[in-house]
Amino acid sequence: MARNSRSTARAKAPAAPRSKVRLAVLVATRKGAWIYLGDAGRKAWRVSGPHFLGHIVSHLVLDPRDGRTLLAAAKTGHLGPTVFRSSDLGRTWKEAARPPAFPKAPEGEKGRVVDHTFWLTPGHASEPGTWYAGTSPQGLFRSEDGGETWEPIGGLNDDPEYRKRMGGEQDGTPDGPKLHSVLVDPRDAAHLYVGMSSGGFHESRDRGKTWTPLSQGLEVVGGFDAKNLAFHDPHCARICPSNPDRLYQQNHCGIYRLDRPSTSWTRIGKSMPKRVGDVGFPMVVHPRNANVAWVFPMDGTTVWPRTSPDGAPAAYTTRNGGKTWQRLDVGLPKSQAWWTVKRQAMAADARAPVGLYLGTTSGEVWMSRDEGARFSLLARNLPEIYAVEVAELSS
Repeated sequence: MARNSRSTARAKAPAAPRSKVRLAVLVATRKGAWIYLGDAGRKAWRVSGPHFLGHIVSHLVLDPRDGRTLLAAAKTGHLGPTVFRSSDLGRTWKEAARPPAFPKAPEGEKGRVVDHTFWLTPGHASEPGTWYAGTSPQGLFRSEDGGETWEPIGGLNDDPEYRKRMGGEQDGTPDGPKLHSVLVDPRDAAHLYVGMSSGGFHESRDRGKTWTPLSQGLEVVGGFDAKNLAFHDPHCARICPSNPDRLYQQNHCGIYRLDRPSTSWTRIGKSMPKRVGDVGFPMVVHPRNANVAWVFPMDGTTVWPRTSPDGAPAAYTTRNGGKTWQRLDVGLPKSQAWWTVKRQAMAADARAPVGLYLGTTSGEVWMSRDEGARFSLLARNLPEIYAVEVAELSS
């Protein structure tokens, strides 16, 4: 792939009518990325892609501060792990001049090497051009020039205690440990959260110079010591846009809620149906109601098949902060659907009613225009989907 390459649509769908508000559903997969552009009513869509065909794309994110700039975290065959930037919604791409990378180790010492950039987060609204990236093996990086150059955040990456919690390069998830769920408090640009799989959930109030664990109340796999943060495995955490003092987390060991200033999580997944359980990867919160959230459970039995329970996929929603949960499966397959949804592959738009989007391990994108009451297919026959984001485009 050229460093400044052009990507053209390979598939066609009804053109989205021009309107003041348009949506972009950004789909990152094991073999490239696709962009679905929809009208304000979410009824007509056109597709742009594939972009980076054949390359692993872990995350594709649109900058909400300008409504047109895209960043893509890619692992390419000959350029290795890198970040691409587009200012024209994917018509052209330019590789970062200095992608996320750990500093070179002193001679004679074993250094760390970024295998892939896994997570991208735009910075605070008051800091245009600032982005954060989480990598595998675990590292946190910041760009202040729109993704062109990246610098490591040494307050986390180089802290001796955090290095212990991160484990080795082969520990954690099946394809390597990851730093994810990089969250920026919308009220305070210096207030950050990150999740480490494995390694726990952590908070900084000084832009990453110092960090404090926030893992009280979280459970670990039976037989392991919960006091050892290396055994903690948050899968996905979200901050509520309507109440940034509330956070939700889908963990390896359940669904949790945290209401600040408390530092102790409450397990709210115990009220899920026992035959389904509260194991899963993605977590989504309502843009305007902090009591409403969605999860997508998977089979978390002993052998962890990582499929929908009983082959019958469904999302679940709470409308009271986790006291009760409702199954949402209308339109989804009723049986013999052995896929699941990864931690970055579930998203919500900000329309009314809220739209939900699911990207599956079998290459389908399901959408709901009514907060999960009914689902329909937006796309099929894609490669395994790693991430789905949805954003409003500038007019």
